[in-house]
Amino acid sequence: MTKLSLRGVRKSFGDTEVIRGIDLDVGEGEMVCLIGASGSGKSTLLRCINLLEPVDDGIIRLDGVDIAEPGLDPRPVRRRIGIVFQSYNLFPHMTAAENAMLAPRRVHRRDRAALTGPVMALFERFGLADRMHHYPDQLSGGQQQRVAIIRALAMEPEIMLFDEITSALDPELVGEVLDVLRQLHRDGMTMILATHEMGFARELADKVCFLDNGVILEQGPPSSLFSAPSQPRTRSFLSRVL
Repeated sequence: MTKLSLRGVRKSFGDTEVIRGIDLDVGEGEMVCLIGASGSGKSTLLRCINLLEPVDDGIIRLDGVDIAEPGLDPRPVRRRIGIVFQSYNLFPHMTAAENAMLAPRRVHRRDRAALTGPVMALFERFGLADRMHHYPDQLSGGQQQRVAIIRALAMEPEIMLFDEITSALDPELVGEVLDVLRQLHRDGMTMILATHEMGFARELADKVCFLDNGVILEQGPPSSLFSAPSQPRTRSFLSRVL
């Protein structure tokens, strides 16, 4: 079943058109990986889906409803579509658990007592139960990124977007964050990732989309896109990164 559907999505900043007519379907429980060179439009596309950037044209349907309609309140949509960036953006004066509880308390008006159990379960699930009451500067980069993911999941989203979440990490810390994504995929979370981790995309993605100059130049299952890309530009990109 299609969970998210984009048709003709466009986005410009000034005279520069960054997204130039994107069509994309994401099924319930699918992991879709966006690959491509820096500046190809991956991050902007994720920000448009989450409505952090208003689209200039096109349709974004979530469960059949156009969420990109002008004038629509984006806040209910952002409760359903979580996003995690490469920078952790944790509040340094709050513990990991307090960071994770902040948005549900403010947005959903849930009290701390009601949140303690679910948030503790998330920390246990992702191997951070012993770090719940540590402050960000007491955590490694990989642990901080896992806390950022827990913070997004505490809002109980239906879709998760991940924007190059391993690119700021030391290589030895990348694996622990990718393990979180593997677990989310096993649990059936619908996910869209902008990533440079080609091995991970090849292993786990249901669909890989190659973006070039603001368009999806080619998309398909990783077995075909990585092994036999049809577009010369895709072949050129993959020859440099694989």
